[in-house]
Amino acid sequence: MKTSLGIWAFGGMATRFNPGGYKPELASISTVEKVRTAVGGLGDLIDDYEFHYPQEISHDNLEAVRDALDGHGIYCIASGLHLDPRFGKGGFCSPDDATRAEALRLTRDAIDLAADVGAQMIIWPGIEGYNYPFQTPYADSWTRFVDGVEEAARHARERGVTVFLEHKNSEPAMKILMRNVGMTLHVIHTLRTRGISNVKVNMDWQHLIMNGENLAEYAALLAAEGLLGHQHANSGWGTFDDDNMVGATAFMETLELALELRRAGYGENGERLGFDLYPYTEDAVGAVKRSVLQWRFIDEVAARIDETELRRAQQAKDAVRAYELVYAALGA
Repeated sequence: MKTSLGIWAFGGMATRFNPGGYKPELASISTVEKVRTAVGGLGDLIDDYEFHYPQEISHDNLEAVRDALDGHGIYCIASGLHLDPRFGKGGFCSPDDATRAEALRLTRDAIDLAADVGAQMIIWPGIEGYNYPFQTPYADSWTRFVDGVEEAARHARERGVTVFLEHKNSEPAMKILMRNVGMTLHVIHTLRTRGISNVKVNMDWQHLIMNGENLAEYAALLAAEGLLGHQHANSGWGTFDDDNMVGATAFMETLELALELRRAGYGENGERLGFDLYPYTEDAVGAVKRSVLQWRFIDEVAARIDETELRRAQQAKDAVRAYELVYAALGA
């Protein structure tokens, strides 16, 4: 399976308690510098890279970024509305028409860049939501949000771009509208009724873990509907969007996901395992390397599980036999 990496793993690691970041020496470096560090340190472990538009990549720095990529590709362009203070109270769902129009314009521009470089588009609506009860006219906000996604997806379809929707329950908006897989499917199925079919799901593993959503279960369900678009690989404690190294926590859940991705044939049509990491105090190159190598180990273990016997155990709902097979693959 080919890989991609969000270049944000190489930034200053800002938090709301330390806005200057835990790596202040990296806070002001350019995307080009980040790419050179990543490519130089990771080499062929990472095939392609992902960038937010317009903060990390735009037509202004595109050629310099491509030169720094040294033959690596640009796999995804991600919306950067959550990084723009103009959209603090929403972009697509903003009740202000001028603010909403600007959010849609920037999204169309991002899609145009994705089309120009042959990339996919990630819409992660982290800023589309609310912070308080009584703050938001829910039905109106949802209508404006879904209509905005539709407008973006229609433009993407015209440009030959696939859109990946990524959910999260909170941060930066305390209550993000599209905050679980079910709400994401609601958006996608609504768009399908309107003739829009170029929208799939980006599974950010820690976002699911935060919700108590089973990684393997949702991968299987999305694959069955043809909606398994992209993966953002990471791990965490389950209470916050830690974006820790793959396999550092939730090991069994990640192993089961690896098995389901194999069952779905994920990667056979060029899909990437995208790493979305935020190494607050760790060396970025080291954290990404460990994530790739730990994923390879997990995937190799999944390949050693006796699939025929496991399916037989699952048909009988025999958890004891299933774990016997899993631990056998681990070497027990």
